[in-house]
Amino acid sequence: MLSNRLGTLLLTALAPAVWGTTYLVTTELLPPGRPLLAAVVRALPAGLVLVAVTRRLPQGVWWWRALVLGALNIGAFFALLFVAAYRLPGGVAATVGAIQPLLVALLSAGLLGERLSPRTLFAAVAGVAGVSLLVLRAGARLDGLGVAAAAGGAVVMATGVVLSKRWASPAPLLATTGWQLVAGGLLLLPVALFTEGLPPAAPTGANLAGYAYLAVIGSALAYALWFRGIRLLSPTDVTFLGLLSPLVATVLGWLALGQELTAAQGFGAVVVLGSLVAAQRGRGRGPATDRPAAGPAASTSSTPSPSSTSSV
Repeated sequence: MLSNRLGTLLLTALAPAVWGTTYLVTTELLPPGRPLLAAVVRALPAGLVLVAVTRRLPQGVWWWRALVLGALNIGAFFALLFVAAYRLPGGVAATVGAIQPLLVALLSAGLLGERLSPRTLFAAVAGVAGVSLLVLRAGARLDGLGVAAAAGGAVVMATGVVLSKRWASPAPLLATTGWQLVAGGLLLLPVALFTEGLPPAAPTGANLAGYAYLAVIGSALAYALWFRGIRLLSPTDVTFLGLLSPLVATVLGWLALGQELTAAQGFGAVVVLGSLVAAQRGRGRGPATDRPAAGPAASTSSTPSPSSTSSV
């Protein structure tokens, strides 16, 4: 049982680790100034392929549930992340976004009946502190709208994670993943066209390689692993793994781009890893998923910087 859970955690952790490569791929392979176009390309084609392969469309309430989850987990999240990335230094955006595990823990306690332990709260606060040491720079400017967008992105993603657990889909994992990617991509498409317009030139081979990586690895594979983890684990356990994204982005920036890695960043990395371990050891009672309650009232988820985009 323990080995099964550990294996699930490690597989789920691959998703935020992959998302941590987003900055490197974006800066090295994609055209500049087109983050929303990249978001649409990585979500919509991958979703359409998964729907075509699984040959499953939503049924009944899952039409609107897939739309809500796709908006929360992908569409609204990417749009808010775009605003935060353009109005804030990456370190500020990532630090604000690191409150997501705390939000998920609170929402899980209210909506899923999970026990909110002091260890979980401490790990969540330590995670924010670790990420700030990892990515925050002295003299970083604050912008009210940017901070609100970063916080809003954390809120919508946290809500999407918890609802993805509460609304247990009867469809295969890949079908449910495809529905959300399509819904999120369709919501992002008009936003991208309005704010960025059509691409000024045909994509290069490097652009196509970058888009293919983000669509196949960064979306179809990573989101399938992420949603699988949500199905099998507590949402709180899963969301703490998201702290790996800024960690991976920072390490890649050091290894591949020659960016400086300070002692404070190294200590921040240790704090982040420590918060992950503490959170996984402090599991509470298992969550209640979307099962009927007793009685008749039963009810029927310019170029960005490494820390601001590494969580997607």
